[in-house]
Amino acid sequence: MVSNEQRRRQLAREKFERQQERREAARRKSRRRNAVIAAGLAVVVAAGATAFATGALSGDDKKDTADAAGPTPPVPSKGPDPCAKPAPGSPAKKTWKSEPEMSIDKSASYAMDMKTTCGTIDLKLDAAKAPHTVNSFNFLAGQGFFDHTKCHRLTTEGIFVLQCGDPTASGSGGSGYTIPDENLKDPKLKGNVYPAGTVAMANTGQPNSGGSQFFLVYKDSQLDPKYSPVGTIGADGMKTLKKIADAGVAGGGTDGPPNATVVIDKAAVTKS
Repeated sequence: MVSNEQRRRQLAREKFERQQERREAARRKSRRRNAVIAAGLAVVVAAGATAFATGALSGDDKKDTADAAGPTPPVPSKGPDPCAKPAPGSPAKKTWKSEPEMSIDKSASYAMDMKTTCGTIDLKLDAAKAPHTVNSFNFLAGQGFFDHTKCHRLTTEGIFVLQCGDPTASGSGGSGYTIPDENLKDPKLKGNVYPAGTVAMANTGQPNSGGSQFFLVYKDSQLDPKYSPVGTIGADGMKTLKKIADAGVAGGGTDGPPNATVVIDKAAVTKS
């Protein structure tokens, strides 16, 4: 017999998949339109890698409220922000048409240190198992791509993640290029669970559609293994994530912009 908790998780995953499908259809339409007007937005689609298991935040998320019976409850006011003010500056707008050339040493150890308004988030990156992804992180951090960007999504039910890496903070932005899926058979994903402390790549729901967006798992989360796990979160990072998660989602929901203003002031990748 399926427990209530299992049913909630199943409903959450189904909701996320529906959001992915809508988002992908919207991107296909956008690509066709932008090809006519010669805009550069068409390449953003995969680069944004917007909707890992949850789908990116956008207007059509409102459609999912139809799944719940009864009237829409009033939205609570936003609570106190536990984080500091962002450093001066604005996100970069530059994108690239193709994945950067491989420049990392696959046998070396890499780490990404993110100084955020809520505290340090330290990541250990696995270059041996996810070389394309680590190479992309190294490239983007070197370009200042993550600096001054807002972590735009927090989920507190079904799955437990903070999503970052979109300079537009809309869920639809990205680096302009895609990277291949990697490390999807990592034994750490036993039982289709991304354990707390995992760093993984967001994507559109389609194979090999990762870009710049990534998510940080602060509590064990059951997900289909199609989001490239690239590394782990350090002790300081988990403390910071707990602060962010404890502050909840803006408006009092379970999926949306975090109540905490989480801005990456500076991100740097180092080799050791």
